[in-house]
Amino acid sequence: MTDETRQSESVRDEVPDAEPQQVVPAAEKNSEPFFILYFGGPDYVEELRRLSMWVEKLLIPVYGEEVTSGAPWCPRWREHTEAIAHFHGLWLAWQDKTGPKASLTGPSEWHRDHLGPTMAALRNPSGPFAGCKPGAHRAKERPPVERDGSGNF
Repeated sequence: MTDETRQSESVRDEVPDAEPQQVVPAAEKNSEPFFILYFGGPDYVEELRRLSMWVEKLLIPVYGEEVTSGAPWCPRWREHTEAIAHFHGLWLAWQDKTGPKASLTGPSEWHRDHLGPTMAALRNPSGPFAGCKPGAHRAKERPPVERDGSGNF
């Protein structure tokens, strides 16, 4: 058994959401929007906790690549709203493409259509972790938005 196989098996054993299963986000149960940016209060905290488990126990151990200036990473990724949004979308797609109702090509489609583009956007030198370096978090500055004369955006 290779180290990679052993690591893959240990990740599968530790992560509840690593096995193919449908995890119903809290808001979906009530027919409300279930994207994490719509959540607030305890629902947001719980969804972020569940997302964090998936990111830290499955996504990064299996798909994380070395940190370089061309592929930055921030261990404080939860402080980057853009990263949270990307990871949540990726996690929702994971559940859809690898769950019990997924087609046999679902995992391949997840890799092609979701994993690659999302990780490329997150790890892009101008992406959400652009100012972060190992051991140093820096919030990304957003461009200003001006209101028009009526007070509207």
